Amino acid sequence: MTIKALMVYPSYPETFWSFKYALKFIKKSSTFPPLGLLTVAAMLPRDWEFKLVDLNIERLTDEDLQWADLVMISAMAVQRKSVECIIRRAKKAGKKIVAGGPLFTMHYEDFTHSVDHLVLGEAELTLPLFLEDLKKGKPERIYFPQGFADMEGTPVPRFDLVKMKKYSSMNVQFSRGCPYNCEFCDIPLLYGHRPRTKASGQIISELEALYNLGWRGGVFFVDDNFIGNKRKLKKEILPELIKWSRFLNYPFRFFTEASLNLADDEELMNMMVEAGFDEVFVGIETPNPESLKEVHKTQNYRRNLLEAIEKIHKHGLIVQGGFILGFDSDPPGIFDAMVDFIQRSGIITAMVGLLQAPKGTKLYEKLKAQGRLIKEFVANNTDFSVNFIPRMDYKELVKGYKKVVDRIYSPEGIYERIKFFLNTYRPRTKARAKLTLGRIRAFIKSIFVIGLLDSGRIYYWKSLIKTFFKKPKLLPLTVTFEIYAYHFRKIYRKQAEQIRKILSS
Repeated sequence: MTIKALMVYPSYPETFWSFKYALKFIKKSSTFPPLGLLTVAAMLPRDWEFKLVDLNIERLTDEDLQWADLVMISAMAVQRKSVECIIRRAKKAGKKIVAGGPLFTMHYEDFTHSVDHLVLGEAELTLPLFLEDLKKGKPERIYFPQGFADMEGTPVPRFDLVKMKKYSSMNVQFSRGCPYNCEFCDIPLLYGHRPRTKASGQIISELEALYNLGWRGGVFFVDDNFIGNKRKLKKEILPELIKWSRFLNYPFRFFTEASLNLADDEELMNMMVEAGFDEVFVGIETPNPESLKEVHKTQNYRRNLLEAIEKIHKHGLIVQGGFILGFDSDPPGIFDAMVDFIQRSGIITAMVGLLQAPKGTKLYEKLKAQGRLIKEFVANNTDFSVNFIPRMDYKELVKGYKKVVDRIYSPEGIYERIKFFLNTYRPRTKARAKLTLGRIRAFIKSIFVIGLLDSGRIYYWKSLIKTFFKKPKLLPLTVTFEIYAYHFRKIYRKQAEQIRKILSS
């Protein structure tokens, strides 16, 4: 019997990561399609019928639910509110629900009464068990993973299900797992310490699939640490990626996430740029060495962080940075130190949030033993409800956070970092951004929205003029930075009332 599978991806709340207001400039609805669900779809029987509904780009209709035999959901913790809404609607429609992904794997106890079948861990391990039992007519309530999957058996995701025009970038995955042991990170719990990887042929097949479907633009390698297995990356993956990109004249620009020790390997950085990478997100967390030591961020501890960032910039990779406030070792002066560090780093896209303790992490267990846990992990970098009692007075922490974000997301703060960035960045990317009608429209819109109507318009023009005379080829990049900054300010302005209530209570 043919089964109709409705694959539903929950919506994200408005956060710095959502880039909601930046996407409007290029008329896109979301950053990336739901790669997990696309991969699961490729593992399901070919005689099934599929429909993908991503709530970040479209509505879930009653007709969608009526069509389905199974409603399949994958989600992260930050999507929990949307997940609960989907479950209620599917239950009301009388549909069976199959759920998996990080949210359900780490918090499955919360969903045992509302979800019919919980397929936990990596789908390569547990989905075949569910499908076999479903075929027999006796599927279990919960499928627990045993160990970690061999990614060389992972199929090419069903990119044909994607409404590509709605997204700003596509995404692929090379590896899972991270060799490091940061106390606040749940990646080792979900995917292990030993990075497992796909073969070079798999990566090329996925890129070929995107290319043949007509995609031209950004492709995000979603690995939590792209350089976790440097040897395979340099010996197998990047050489093939370089050949492929050169042959097709660099149809994609690549970006990814990596640990800061990327700065130690010049050969690796050069190869990434040669392959078409031009941007990397790095978890820097804090300029305070004692806080890094406290949470075992060993790859950043006893390192000159600013020098490492500058080195990556000089090799042609733009650094995006993640920062955290609220560590036990944070001194009273951490807020001024954070502002000073971010401004001197030249990192334009700096994401600052308050520390959270995800369930099951070493930080979670430590705080639990100390009796300091107070609520569930929310995974939202614009939410001020930390899930533990911080050592610093909570109001002082929120007040300090406000001070940091006020400064770094201000038009003047962005302008100062752009100046610093222009002094250190050495563009060497092979994947040049094509001048498209969409980019021209985004530039024109930025002139009106930011250059004429925004309160920081004088710094918008100063940034563009500075870039035009100093490094004119980077003018499109500066416009992109200004659009990102506009998004950050819009999100932060929505936070202001919540901050005011916290500080006045």
